[in-house]
Amino acid sequence: MTATTSERILNFPLPAVETESIIGAGGGLKNACEAVRVVAPTDASVLIQGETGTGKELIARAIHQHSPRQRGPYVKVNCAAIPAGLLESELFGHERGAFTGALAQTTGRFQLADRGTLFLDEIGDLPPELQPKLLRVLQEQEFERVGSTRTIRVNVRVVAATNVDLFELVQERRFRADLYYRLNVFPISLPPLRERAQDIADLVWHFVEKFAARMNRRVEEIPDTAMRALESYAWPGNVRELQNLIERAVIWSEGGVLQVPLGELRAMSTTSEPAAGRTLAEAERDHIVEVLQHSGGVISGRNGAAARLGVKRTTLQYRMRKLGIDQRRVVLEGASA
Repeated sequence: MTATTSERILNFPLPAVETESIIGAGGGLKNACEAVRVVAPTDASVLIQGETGTGKELIARAIHQHSPRQRGPYVKVNCAAIPAGLLESELFGHERGAFTGALAQTTGRFQLADRGTLFLDEIGDLPPELQPKLLRVLQEQEFERVGSTRTIRVNVRVVAATNVDLFELVQERRFRADLYYRLNVFPISLPPLRERAQDIADLVWHFVEKFAARMNRRVEEIPDTAMRALESYAWPGNVRELQNLIERAVIWSEGGVLQVPLGELRAMSTTSEPAAGRTLAEAERDHIVEVLQHSGGVISGRNGAAARLGVKRTTLQYRMRKLGIDQRRVVLEGASA
């Protein structure tokens, strides 16, 4: 590890299963960590905003761990991973017989998080019919289970996260404005990895040491050309994509030198500057198009473009919309190339 790495790991340990810290020297990340230190001791609702893979859950855990609720439960819900018809029951619980298949009473996540913190990830995917119910819990700290008229009171702090522009959803009338402002009491924005090039070397060594120890491998050297390529890449999948790449690199490595599969990167250049005349958005667009062409236009699945980029299918689709990438045109262009 570089001599300055320990100085650039922020003194902000996280209560994860594995002992990890928030790593980075970039101003944006330092600002986010300072915001955590300020807001954690309060009970204010927090909205963490950032692209997929930037570490939103690490920040949420840090808020909980550094709050007066740290001895209470930390419960998380991914609003995009649960079918809309089941999400209400997941959040609030249900009574026996409330619907077909409800064979027993269940306790919802809000009740499980009583006197602790509830982390609502992908809050932008919360169905419209549940938004007023969530607003009520945030305001009144009370709710009813599905199929019940008995009011349950809780004491829960809510930390939410999103990888989409929630205010844009409000303007499109797809997200309630009053719920947005109730969640956005204290916003924290996480910078994408492409804006943290100065942190990549520390992150690379961190992941190398982590995976080498896990696999009982010895990795003592990273070629300069490989590190420069890693620092120049746009990282559409952010830290998660970097972590996945380094894990593969450690698997391939023999003889103490990290074997980085640079062919997967399609890096925009071998310097820390973008190629002449290209913005980061253009470089990201070109990279996504190239990966889509290699996957035959397939987005999901083991060999789909999302898996190759190390991001969720919904995140890739969102980035494609933002960057104006037409999936069908990419396939046609790839076939004619």
